[in-house]
Amino acid sequence: MKSFSNSVMYGTMAVFTLAFMCSLLFSLILKFSSFNESSLSMAITLASFLSLFIGGAIAGSKSGRKGWITGGLTGILYSLILILYQFLGYDSLFKWEQMVYHICFIVTAMMGGVLGVNLSKGTKQ
Repeated sequence: MKSFSNSVMYGTMAVFTLAFMCSLLFSLILKFSSFNESSLSMAITLASFLSLFIGGAIAGSKSGRKGWITGGLTGILYSLILILYQFLGYDSLFKWEQMVYHICFIVTAMMGGVLGVNLSKGTKQ
């Protein structure tokens, strides 16, 4: 039986790694092109959701069971870290719009967790 905490940590590390790589890519695009931040906002949002989905899938495949819980915990941990970062680093609370995004992030990570469990079971047979 694999530990949920290890699975959640792997998933969360994957989310932050993917988010970092996407952030680097978008910053290079903004620096060396004529795009502005508002023109890339949809792509940034999609990259965020994709990172959470992949992180949830990694967490679900590592745990091998209860992917919706594992993915959900991955999304919750990611959101809590961002909430703490914004509150402690910038001394500001989340707005309602941001809360909606984070609820959607958690749901997306849950879906990734379910897919990750199903993919890991498919490879073991």
